[in-house]
Amino acid sequence: MFSLHHQLLADCRKVGRFPLSLLLLMKDAQYPWFILVPQREDVSEIFQLNALDRRQLLDESCHLAEVLKDVFAADKLNIAALGNMVPQLHVHHVVRYRSDVAWPAPVWGRLPVAECDEQLIAQRIDRLRGVLGLGFVFSGERT
Repeated sequence: MFSLHHQLLADCRKVGRFPLSLLLLMKDAQYPWFILVPQREDVSEIFQLNALDRRQLLDESCHLAEVLKDVFAADKLNIAALGNMVPQLHVHHVVRYRSDVAWPAPVWGRLPVAECDEQLIAQRIDRLRGVLGLGFVFSGERT
């Protein structure tokens, strides 16, 4: 049975789910930072997904990237599946601005996390309401 890795639970807020993946918001005030986690057991690499799930993950990732670029007026998106600290397959989608604190360097390991308050978390999630298609369901809403 699928369960979310404890570190992702600690670092993120659940936003909702696509047909394959959970969508999480990283609780870092410095960047709008979202993470897709395919709801599959014992998967640490994209190639371990079956062909249908790989296509679905790519569709969800591309759709999310388009939405984030538009909604947050990103200068650039950093999208990566690192997995060095958390072995469960998850794909980061980090909105970047030329003015952000780490630009132009990668965000990973650059600066300590700046904890998000509840208001900023709610604002970031609310900006996605009405624009996430592909069968997306927000946490707490019925399908």
